[in-house]
Amino acid sequence: MYLDNTQHLMPFDTSSTGIAHATMPPMLIDTHTHLDDVRYNDDREATIARAREAGVEAFVTIGCDLATSHAAVQLADQHPFIYASIGVHPHEVKHICDGWYDEFRRLALNKKIVAYGEIGLDYHYNHSSPKEQRERFREQIQLALELKLPVIIHTREAPEDTIAILREEKASEVGGVFHCFSGDAWLAKDALDLGFYLSFSGILTFRNATMLRDIAKNTPLDRVLIETDCPYLTPVPHRGKRNEPAYVSQVAQQLASIHGPALSFEQIGRQTSDNAKRLFKIV
Repeated sequence: MYLDNTQHLMPFDTSSTGIAHATMPPMLIDTHTHLDDVRYNDDREATIARAREAGVEAFVTIGCDLATSHAAVQLADQHPFIYASIGVHPHEVKHICDGWYDEFRRLALNKKIVAYGEIGLDYHYNHSSPKEQRERFREQIQLALELKLPVIIHTREAPEDTIAILREEKASEVGGVFHCFSGDAWLAKDALDLGFYLSFSGILTFRNATMLRDIAKNTPLDRVLIETDCPYLTPVPHRGKRNEPAYVSQVAQQLASIHGPALSFEQIGRQTSDNAKRLFKIV
């Protein structure tokens, strides 16, 4: 989950509708969605159907606290192509109560659970104190190691502490992904050196994201994932609207454009989907 209020424009559009509808079998995987969000209450199934029509093969929907983790699992149980993560977002760690971790252990018995997160550090809003964020981050990495689940990392204005804790807690043993990557080249290198993936979102389409596009271009293709973080971070040309999984095609199109004629939209889709399947053990 990434809170964003910018309204930038992408240098190009890909179609009259803005969605790159697939003419081949579904091949995109949106690795980070919040499909339980109330903004989908009136048309959740239609939103899922639009994504499938746009070539989205699978989704991972994300837990941010105990209630949303339950909701993510419920959605995953309802659809064979939806998978779920469980965990507590850094904003919400102040709410962790006795029994939460035991309930996560119980939820993790479900085969549709493919990751632990999103977890991490967010020093921008400090909805939970930095000290408590660091303590709970360590606890949750330890739980992910126990459950043998890769971790989904949220980090904002806390790169040094995030990397240090991941190293100290040996998070590389399960691996994971820096979701909605928007850091600098140093953070990208540190994350890759730890064996983590970088996931790029609609931010990649924003006009002022030149540095991020350079990072994406220089990230090994076998370590790249794509996501929407919907309903947040709507890509161009849909800025101002609610984001949805169908728009992950815009991220794939932008990645293809960054790499030029050497890589097609189809190749980007295939590679990022293979990466997602490898990390999350999705068959």
